[in-house]
Amino acid sequence: MFGPRRLLPSIPSLLALEAVDRLGSATAAAEEMSLTHSAVSRQIKVLEGQIGMRLVTREGARLKLTPAARDYCERVRIILGDLSQSTLTLRANPSGGSLNLAILPAFGVHWLAPRLKSFAVDHPEVTVNLSTRLVPFDFAQERLDAALHYGARDWRGVNYLPLADERVLPVCAPRYLNAKAVGPADLAQCPLLHLATRPNAWEDWFRAQGVDTSSLPGMLIDQFSTIAQAAIHGMGIALLPDYLAQAEIERGRLVSAWGTPTLTAGHYYLVWPEENPTKPQVAHLVEWLQGVV
Repeated sequence: MFGPRRLLPSIPSLLALEAVDRLGSATAAAEEMSLTHSAVSRQIKVLEGQIGMRLVTREGARLKLTPAARDYCERVRIILGDLSQSTLTLRANPSGGSLNLAILPAFGVHWLAPRLKSFAVDHPEVTVNLSTRLVPFDFAQERLDAALHYGARDWRGVNYLPLADERVLPVCAPRYLNAKAVGPADLAQCPLLHLATRPNAWEDWFRAQGVDTSSLPGMLIDQFSTIAQAAIHGMGIALLPDYLAQAEIERGRLVSAWGTPTLTAGHYYLVWPEENPTKPQVAHLVEWLQGVV
């Protein structure tokens, strides 16, 4: 139950309040909502009467929400966004069965996406919605059912399904290195491109090559796809997963800066909350992935 119906404002009144808060005037709100100025003002007054307190004050030609109304409006904005997203989800899959999956951009695009077509064929009743998350999050605070995770089993409160190992390769633009024979120690003297979520990746790679490093300055970038582009444009040497590096090598835009792909200590997983009953859609995905990995 939602409590007394008198405490549930109408959506037009809430939309008017949100627009006035964001735009600062009833005139601007009216233009955006295709209403008259008086209609917006009337919606605000209806809402104030329903709640039993003043929500808006006038400062010259501008309208300003009271401090309490601003806090209220922040919650209203979130609720309206959730309602809009729920409607989009319903329209996209009127038979139900949506699965909200958080993906790591590079692995999600290059490893998972090509396989999802097969899942869609096997489970046409499930609509998979994808969104990007770069680091672990609290499932209780997100509208997500499962996620792709890289690293160790350090995400608390989740189940794990191993998906793939990872091998990385240092790459650069074809004419970036002048020397024909370059050893791993020489790479430490070059500008290196670092992934923000893996600050020790280069150190781990050099250690695996038997090279001691104390400081590895370079550009910090948040996604592999951006690092790849930076390397293509000659901004430094990138340490990329082989599934991403190989695609750019085949296009002739990158070359190996040294050696062959090296296995990392991390692993790719599908994770989903362990404390709640598993949604049927997640169970379908887990069962399907177990058959393809």
